[in-house]
Amino acid sequence: MSGFTKGIETEHVGILVIGGGPAGLAAAVAAKKAGISDILIIERDRMLGGILNQCIHNGFGLHTFREELTGPEYAARFMKQAKELEIPYLLNTMVLSIDRDRRVAIMGRDCGLKTITADAVILAMGCRERPRGALSIPGTRPAGIYTAGTAQRLMNIEGFPIGRRVVILGSGDIGLIMARRLTLEGAKVLTVAELMPYSGGLKRNIVQCLNDYQIPLMLSHTVVNIHGRERVEDVTIAEVDEKRTPIPGTEVRYECDTLLLSCGLLPENELTRTLGASMCGVTGGANVDDLLQTDIPGVFACGNVLHVHDLVDYVSEEATLAGENAAAYLKGEVAARSEGIGITADGGVRYTVPQRIDPLSMRNEVTVRFRVADVYRDKTIAVYRGKTRLFARKTRVLAPGEMEQVKLDRKMLEGLTKDEGLRVTLED
Repeated sequence: MSGFTKGIETEHVGILVIGGGPAGLAAAVAAKKAGISDILIIERDRMLGGILNQCIHNGFGLHTFREELTGPEYAARFMKQAKELEIPYLLNTMVLSIDRDRRVAIMGRDCGLKTITADAVILAMGCRERPRGALSIPGTRPAGIYTAGTAQRLMNIEGFPIGRRVVILGSGDIGLIMARRLTLEGAKVLTVAELMPYSGGLKRNIVQCLNDYQIPLMLSHTVVNIHGRERVEDVTIAEVDEKRTPIPGTEVRYECDTLLLSCGLLPENELTRTLGASMCGVTGGANVDDLLQTDIPGVFACGNVLHVHDLVDYVSEEATLAGENAAAYLKGEVAARSEGIGITADGGVRYTVPQRIDPLSMRNEVTVRFRVADVYRDKTIAVYRGKTRLFARKTRVLAPGEMEQVKLDRKMLEGLTKDEGLRVTLED
């Protein structure tokens, strides 16, 4: 079913939101509250809410609602707002293509195959998991190998058991949460193997999902072979060196019937690339300015399609900004596109979002989010304008699994030139 209350004959909208997950919902709600009535959400799944529908654990909403909610409860808050605001949406509908003039080809059960034009587009397609084929794990191809998110959906939405003796490769947050979920369902999680010398998940998930259930985390280890014909029978795990190469003689076989892969998330940016927007090689998302506008006028991006977040609260915050700015774009209150001043990531900072700031059109405050390249202790996060340090904050521990942020005031950047530039770095 769909909530496209205006009828599928409509072929033009003010703002088209691609994706009905937490980012898309928050962006649409913000745009509607900002005064734009002509909005349409396109969602390929059979329900709104995105990945949150299968995240039945708590821990969501502490920043946004000052409450601890489950994923479905968090999504329901925004779905309720969208319903109250009478924002139309299409479910079971795929976006096939999009061009620079914001012509969007869609196909769905209710609308068939058609083209919609939009004055502004908000990209909120989320992300997907890295599959086995991208990991180059040798061995047979038996049943019992899942990405962690697929296993989560099968258990929490479809109601299927997936295995009794489980090995997890990768310590991303979904894998950590599934270690706990499987344990609570009576399965035995033998170990979590992580290729890197640090975990890719939040510290709280390591504590609550592994330590609390005595599940071992093996850093600098990976799966080097999978055995089994019809079903996984066992996997071989080996230690790796500093070049992430397996060390001969360290192999250990684990008898199991299931292997979960939690080896990173990839922003769903096929449409963004088709559009021709410039991309960030580190995040896998589009390059955006402080308005979250890509270098295609009128096209904005937010949430995990822009860069992978650790907290959905930050997704909603970012998407709200994208929705408000898309509304301002339609009202002629912001420039179609600005070159802006580039932000350089340096000294252990892998990337920043946004990648550029326009001091002339920016809001009074801009949040710059980033991740670091390794685990660092007792470092100072610093922001420089040319040789002048604008911001400094001492931090005890920085880890790749935890997203960091700094807030820049407009007054700090008055008169900023390209020759000066901005630089976010780590210092001793």
